[in-house]
Amino acid sequence: MIVVMKTAATKEHVDAIIDRVEAIGCKTHIIVGAERTVIGVIGDGRAIDQRQLSRMIGVETIVPISKPYKGASREFKPEDTHIQVGDIVIGGKDLVVMAGPCSIEGRTALLEVAHAVKEAGAHILRGGAYKPRSSPYSFQGLGEEGLRYLAEAREATGMPVITEVMDPALVPLVCEYADILQIGARNMQNYALLNAVGKSGFPVLLKRSFSGTIEEWLMSAEYILSHGNNNVMLCERGIRANETETRNTFDINAIPVIKNLSHLPIIADPSHATGKWEYVGAGAKAAVAAGADGVILEVHPHPEDAWSDGRQSLKPEKFARLVEQMRAVAVAVERDIPSTRVPAGLNGHNVSTLPPAF
Repeated sequence: MIVVMKTAATKEHVDAIIDRVEAIGCKTHIIVGAERTVIGVIGDGRAIDQRQLSRMIGVETIVPISKPYKGASREFKPEDTHIQVGDIVIGGKDLVVMAGPCSIEGRTALLEVAHAVKEAGAHILRGGAYKPRSSPYSFQGLGEEGLRYLAEAREATGMPVITEVMDPALVPLVCEYADILQIGARNMQNYALLNAVGKSGFPVLLKRSFSGTIEEWLMSAEYILSHGNNNVMLCERGIRANETETRNTFDINAIPVIKNLSHLPIIADPSHATGKWEYVGAGAKAAVAAGADGVILEVHPHPEDAWSDGRQSLKPEKFARLVEQMRAVAVAVERDIPSTRVPAGLNGHNVSTLPPAF
């Protein structure tokens, strides 16, 4: 439910409502507007006597939330959520581009692609240190060694970094190196992991599972939000269907649906959605047109030699052209993709002139 306070309500009136609600085990989220304060109540509200609550001093009205995903619902928070990562805002008017290799293959290789994607227009560097694979015999990632390379690439480029975390026990370690924690499709309903990243307070990118419904996806986000971590963004990466020409079926409908149902930012992953580099560009541009707040793309200088997902990886020059095309689409829908090109006279390796690492 949402408790809307009167314009004249004081801090003492608001605190009294919070104390009453939290005393019965619910959590509160305070939204301070220009004219009035709104208190969002999260939890099992059946124990709350709404009539008694409505008679408390300072309360104007109580609005029930019909959706099971309370905190993620736009009923709960009508305004879009903006997530600050360093100097970057995710969920605002500007679109964010995340790019990098599927898996971290070594220090030199990662630094090469990090500088390339930064020059081409990426704002955030992606790279997998831990890789969940369908086969137990496939490359599983470099682990903490890969995390160290990722942190070094952040220092060298000024870009924040995102990487996947697979195990609740690994959350503290990954938080030492990463700026955004990614929950992969296979772990969308790994509730122990969702609780762990929720408690971390770190920004989280939550990918939709292969067959997860939009409601199930938002309910998974609710687990993270329930710990007071409001830095959650969703990621549409395709769902499983009968078609075999692409890796998955890109549910472009999910983007406007999420924008309607939820205040959380949504990021599109056309690399995993299509599984083939020649279709990635079309999917990325369609996602921007549909209202995505950003895209996450796999880029590799030598896809034919990539240790994982080379088939869907763009070469840096193709990625650079795609960023310009996405920017044109963004402008057409009254948004923008800010440039990340290094000013004249500087080079991407002169870290003293780049923004400090987040």
